[in-house]
Amino acid sequence: MAASLADHFRQMARNNAWANARLHAACLRLTPEEFAAPRTGFFPSLRRTLNHILIVDRSYLADLKGTGRAYPIDPIPYPDAVDLAAAQAQMDRDLVRFCDGLDAAGLDRVVPIDRRDGVAYRETVTAILSHLFQHQIHHRGQAHAMLSGTRVAPPQLDEFFLASDAPRREAELKRLGLDRR
Repeated sequence: MAASLADHFRQMARNNAWANARLHAACLRLTPEEFAAPRTGFFPSLRRTLNHILIVDRSYLADLKGTGRAYPIDPIPYPDAVDLAAAQAQMDRDLVRFCDGLDAAGLDRVVPIDRRDGVAYRETVTAILSHLFQHQIHHRGQAHAMLSGTRVAPPQLDEFFLASDAPRREAELKRLGLDRR
């Protein structure tokens, strides 16, 4: 039986939280200098890239929840890797909760997007979540590549959806509170 789109987003939110936890755990093994060091990427450091992911997550979740985006945006609200990992983990839990509450009608809901550029953007929840998860995957891939240039091996991030990979992640998902659904 095919899963619903809402079920898919619930799984994507869990995958997102799991992948972020793995990536941040690897980054926590770096020194603060290694974490902030210039690297090749759209955002020129692991610190900048991972802060960008968090900022965008917060902005779109605020749009989805109707709470309004927080401005101005500091490009590095969490210079410390420990604080950033904790903030991202909380954001990921909030996104999982949001996705757990979705149904078909909620996916079709049209949401205003506040980019403060004078344009009245309006997107469906489905489009926003699709964009948000793609954005995460895109920038996590950049961070993964940056990490491969350090002494810390980048973690495996693609063992989430296949049943044959379940034993590799079961204990970790349970520890992260992501093992349901």
